[in-house]
Amino acid sequence: MVLVLAAALLVAVEWPRLGRRFGAEARRKRERQKRKARLHVVTPDDESEEFIRSVQRDLDALPTIEERDRKT
Repeated sequence: MVLVLAAALLVAVEWPRLGRRFGAEARRKRERQKRKARLHVVTPDDESEEFIRSVQRDLDALPTIEERDRKT
């Protein structure tokens, strides 16, 4: 009985630290680190012709507002 109370007291005292390590916030941090690890910076050396064409296609596909359609 005393052992169970001691264990419960230990968990209660250490709960904030355990929560930071194993709780929802820690899970979000780990998931964010995984997402960030997959990203990479495109440098001018990486810009191939195909990359430039794909960016141009993406820009051309964006919806635009013509000047005559604008209401000011």
